[in-house]
Amino acid sequence: MDSPLDQRLASALGGRTAQVLEKSFGMHTVGDLLAHYPRRYGRRGELTALSELRIDEPVTIVAEVRSVTERRMQNRRGSILEATISDGHGILTLTFFNQGFRKNELRPGVRGIFSGKIGAYRGTRQLTHPDYELFDPDEAATMDAEQAQRWAETPVPLYPATASFPSWKLQKAVETILDVLPPLPDPVPDEVRAARGLMDFRDALVKVHRPETDADWRRARDALRFQEALVLQLALLGQRAERRAVTGPPRIPGALSEAFEAALPWALTDDQRAVGEQIEAEFLDGTPMNRLLQGEVGSGKTLVALRAMLAVAESGGQSAFLAPTEVLAGQHLRSIVAMLGPDLAARLRVTLLTGQLPAAERRKALLAAASGGAAIVVGTHALLGDQVTFADLGLVIVDEQHRFGVEQREALRLKGQAPHVLVLSATPIPRTVAMTVFGDLDVSTLRTLPAGRAPITSHVVPLAEHPGWEARVWERLAEELAQGRQGFVVCPAIEAGQLEEADAEELEGVEQAVPPAAVDETLARLRTHPSLAGRRIEPLHGRMSGEEKDRVMRAFAAGDIDVLVATTVIEVGVDVPNASTMIVLDADRFGVAQLHQLRGRVGRGGVPGIALFVTRAEQGSLARERVDAVAATLDGFELAQADLELRREGDVLGGTQSGRRSSLKLLRVIEDAEVIAEARAVAEGLLDADPALVGHEALREAVARRFDTAERAFLGKA
Repeated sequence: MDSPLDQRLASALGGRTAQVLEKSFGMHTVGDLLAHYPRRYGRRGELTALSELRIDEPVTIVAEVRSVTERRMQNRRGSILEATISDGHGILTLTFFNQGFRKNELRPGVRGIFSGKIGAYRGTRQLTHPDYELFDPDEAATMDAEQAQRWAETPVPLYPATASFPSWKLQKAVETILDVLPPLPDPVPDEVRAARGLMDFRDALVKVHRPETDADWRRARDALRFQEALVLQLALLGQRAERRAVTGPPRIPGALSEAFEAALPWALTDDQRAVGEQIEAEFLDGTPMNRLLQGEVGSGKTLVALRAMLAVAESGGQSAFLAPTEVLAGQHLRSIVAMLGPDLAARLRVTLLTGQLPAAERRKALLAAASGGAAIVVGTHALLGDQVTFADLGLVIVDEQHRFGVEQREALRLKGQAPHVLVLSATPIPRTVAMTVFGDLDVSTLRTLPAGRAPITSHVVPLAEHPGWEARVWERLAEELAQGRQGFVVCPAIEAGQLEEADAEELEGVEQAVPPAAVDETLARLRTHPSLAGRRIEPLHGRMSGEEKDRVMRAFAAGDIDVLVATTVIEVGVDVPNASTMIVLDADRFGVAQLHQLRGRVGRGGVPGIALFVTRAEQGSLARERVDAVAATLDGFELAQADLELRREGDVLGGTQSGRRSSLKLLRVIEDAEVIAEARAVAEGLLDADPALVGHEALREAVARRFDTAERAFLGKA
């Protein structure tokens, strides 16, 4: 039986409204709309603190109109209408071009909800062409004192919105649905809900969107938050159980592993040995391992992965090592061969398979994988192709998990008979995130860094406040080069308006007033810069062929290139011990994890590293906060936490830190750690008693509705 939540929005609200909701928010059903919860709640009688608003931040605020003026434009035809709104302390200006009619609406003393992006003009904060809805003062005037007070204090839901569909339109659409919402089965079992004193599902939906008091929406959110956590944990645990139901042959380490470890010129760290023992224990019983190995840059994740590959090779099995870029795949191949030594590398026939291999080499690599001759195959997305087959794929290793979706991990896994899976991440993940986002993975952590890593100092170069400081950036680079060292200069774009593909996805939906720094323009500028005269400066980016990229990286590693002007193709895996300087231009256009990864490219040898994050972002903006957070600490775990706290999902107009909406609705992995842990325990109990949830139809349907393929893909990339 279909749930009322599955009703199409077109039939519930009409085709035109449904079309806008689909385009703006990806909503298709009544359930999608009702799960678009208010961001926060305002009051008709309570004003928003304007001092808390930040430049470039989309906002929805409650304020009072103070004044309205209209004037002619000096250099062109038309007029400018300016209205000032206030919270009683600060002032914000609303600016409208050629819309004089608004002075009849925006009368002094009127209060309302105003939505837009905070900008600045001549030192004054403003909203240009904001959307607004004014409260009707006559409505309160006809009430008695008690009714007027209740009217002023009733929470007004403020929704994540877009310019084409502001908060109050969303509220009206939700009201239309709530007016005819029939009884709904509750996904949370009665005994679970009663034990926690949670509100019924339908009541929670009504109260979260139409509260009479603050207590209403708080209780509603508690119920909906727990339900979200329970549904998510059930889906992830179910996924894990499905995978473990099919077993493969045991993989037992032996002579290969012993010979490799005996030849190592250094001792394994305690962390590396402990994680290796965890992996070997899982290899013994044939139940497919699904493990996330996280650790800082340089903590030895590749070494742990290689020991696992040797254990698989011992029984004639093969390992596939999936890397996100050609540069990184080549780097891993060279690193693995160097660690194995020439004899063992030849015996295991370590093979490279990428999309840009010449046809003859590609055929050889495909044959080596299909015949079983290659015990270790390192490659890019090319490994996922239909032509790629393995004789006995026993281990899948995915490097830099955040660059791949769940489907890609699955596509490679399905090329073997229940192979083990090890995903690597140099971006540390807090425990609650691991439990929520990677619920189908066990988590191991390498915290000990190898001895000999040089310190890295990080500095923000804030051109918004100090435009003259840019000259010092290039002088500082020249000083490092004068000491015989090398440097990176990273740009968001390849050429004007041409972002790297991965970065274009990161920045989707983010407004950028100034074109991003580009490799071609920066390269030309640095080659003619007086401080860098005679230096060998070369580009590296994703539009170059694999052969070109490999040639440049080899030359840089050999010291034949002084400065590499690159995009984020050098974000991970590039290991040049002599590189001491990392300069990131337009650093605010990168995420916290990316900046931390880029910084990890220097300080890898005996020379101290320096990272300069050049930004034009205004102080106080979210973009600037990200850059400041990375510069403030080298602790990746601390940064991972800061990154989550800074991802405030757009504060009303719907863009996130990087233009992407979070799959989580009310659940917050930092604040709701206890709820997540509790929901996981409940989910494990329910599945132990009823693995198919036969006795919990509403809960089973909620899992199917909430956790579709697209959601899995998003969670896998998070």
